[in-house]
Amino acid sequence: MATIEKPTHKSWGGGGPEMAMKKPGIKPGPNDDSEKSIEEGEAQFHRLGWKRLALILIVEAIALGSLSLPSAFAILGMVPGVLMCVFLGLAAMQASYTIGEVKLKFPHAKHYVEIGRLMMGSFGYHLFSVAFVIQLILVVGSHCLTGKIAFTTITESDICSLVFGVVSMVILLLLAIPPSFSEIAILGYVDFASIIIAIGVTMIVTGIQSSNQPGGLSAVPWSAWPKADLSFREAFSAVTNIVFAYAFAIAQPSFMDELHTPSDFKKSIQTVAIVEIAIYTLTGAIIYAFVGQDVQSPALLSAGPLLARVVFGIAFPVIFISGSINITVVCRYIHGQIYQNSAARYVNTRKGWATWLVLVGLTSVFAWVVSEAIPIFSDLLSIISALFVSGFSYYIPPIMWFVLLKEGKWYEKKNLAASISNAIVFVIGIVVFSCGTYASIAGLITKFRNGAVGTPFTCATN
Repeated sequence: MATIEKPTHKSWGGGGPEMAMKKPGIKPGPNDDSEKSIEEGEAQFHRLGWKRLALILIVEAIALGSLSLPSAFAILGMVPGVLMCVFLGLAAMQASYTIGEVKLKFPHAKHYVEIGRLMMGSFGYHLFSVAFVIQLILVVGSHCLTGKIAFTTITESDICSLVFGVVSMVILLLLAIPPSFSEIAILGYVDFASIIIAIGVTMIVTGIQSSNQPGGLSAVPWSAWPKADLSFREAFSAVTNIVFAYAFAIAQPSFMDELHTPSDFKKSIQTVAIVEIAIYTLTGAIIYAFVGQDVQSPALLSAGPLLARVVFGIAFPVIFISGSINITVVCRYIHGQIYQNSAARYVNTRKGWATWLVLVGLTSVFAWVVSEAIPIFSDLLSIISALFVSGFSYYIPPIMWFVLLKEGKWYEKKNLAASISNAIVFVIGIVVFSCGTYASIAGLITKFRNGAVGTPFTCATN
């Protein structure tokens, strides 16, 4: 862990509203308490080092994304699955590097939505704000849904599944109460260990089961290529599940705002690229090779009834810690908008804490409603990816580079490599947005018409 220095506004390239509040020549008076709260808040919210930033970016995405990858491999085939994991991962990292550069150049852009203002003025700010809040609530909803599935699987009881959904919501709410990302990042170590152990156990168990079956591993029905009758909708639903695995860019500016050494973000992005691409590729390929075409989503269900209960128990931290981080991100944004020029924005006053707790509670409830309204794991991930992740993680960052970072003509020698790489990332995002949205919505409609899903807000198990 890098040494934590006492943060200052200078480290982000200048002052802000709070610096303007300190007027020279004014004797200490009633405002001393407010200024003290601001100083304490700045110290509290600028303690994040690059290692913890890398960790929190990883757990932001790796939780749910890794659970859907083996089923995506089963649809796409081993070779396309591996290529997609690596290619989309590299594209996501290129986009994240661009976002980091924009944050360095415009340190006052505390959240992704404020980059929207830089690019398109007031319209961009409001457009990004709506998409930002909706996506994060949907992501929390998918965590809430996974928590309900986990409780249902582990207990095997006749308790109404709605109860487990509410329990999941409460756990997410409680874990989201700490407002600082530096504090949450500490839980990230538990989160990361949880998902690695859960994936590892799933691999070992499925590998042993496959080895013990007639014919051994050679009898597992996996394929290097897509199946012959693969439909366009199925293929793109699988692709959007892989895209979702790299869905951390939306929160990156929020996390970076707490860095005590902003330029260190590059180390974080490099670490994230290596770790995520490796984990996703190995998880998808190995579990698919061990289970074959019948692999389930989330993949933990493929370990068998008894062992699935054990593995879900191991995965509890990753389900809830990663979900709570998203609650914190969206609430930090809303809370900051409410108290833009007040010490209460640092959540270290009575008013600040009261508002914070109300926001965390409301966000958790809204997320629970989403988890009950769309009780389908893979389809929920696909819709989120197609509508929002395609933009925040892929086609918007190249636009950022062109509008906010590019100096000179795009075809100049110094810009050519960046122009080509950003153009590729942009095309990926647009394709995922258009084709993925169609495939995800069409697939969900078909499942509802065929009665392949449960009715929202009922006690039926998933």
